[in-house]
Amino acid sequence: MILKASGISKIFGGLVAVEQVDFEIPEKSIVSIIGPNGAGKTTLFNMLTGLYKPSSGAINYQGKDITGMRPDKIMGLGISRTFQNIRLFSTMSAVENVLVAEHNQMKAGIFRSILRPPGTIREEREGREKARETLRYVGLKEDSWEEMSINLSYGDQRRLEIARALAGDPQLLLLDEPTAGMNPNESARLTEFMQQLRDERGLSILLIEHDMKVVMGVSERVSVLDHGEKIAEG
Repeated sequence: MILKASGISKIFGGLVAVEQVDFEIPEKSIVSIIGPNGAGKTTLFNMLTGLYKPSSGAINYQGKDITGMRPDKIMGLGISRTFQNIRLFSTMSAVENVLVAEHNQMKAGIFRSILRPPGTIREEREGREKARETLRYVGLKEDSWEEMSINLSYGDQRRLEIARALAGDPQLLLLDEPTAGMNPNESARLTEFMQQLRDERGLSILLIEHDMKVVMGVSERVSVLDHGEKIAEG
């Protein structure tokens, strides 16, 4: 198993958002979490990625306890995510958005970036080429790479957000409603792309999705949450 959550809960004041949830994600698999709005799905994602510290329980990733670890540390271990509401730098180009996501893998610190010695310039050039390769891989057309992200279509913004998540070379990718706002053709292409990520890159994917056609088309396992509790799995 690449990730195992054991009895994780999250309580906000007197409100129990997630209660005693157990689940596992096998390596190179696609697992989906479904349930009504307010079921605790995004709260669960936030605990797995360090945005929320669980009130109780444990999260184990590749044999390492990551419970309550900082988001940047978790990302450095190989877990990336997208958000339900697209979070891009609207006035940056598609390439620049991916470059920002690559930054924590680069060796250059803030002072080297300002002084721009030869090694830093070379690293930036290589990073830009890697960003272009990632954009090409997610299916963003080349003529849109230098467009400000605010000018991209909704479907392309979703693809760009996935490109940003892939920039850190993750082994586990968490996608929060990636097909929201997409038309059926765009959803079908994204379904194929998720399978491609699993089969070609060996990624494990944890998916929150309301489109049951997408869920049934890609998932090897589905967990159902309701009022913060896991009520079914199969």
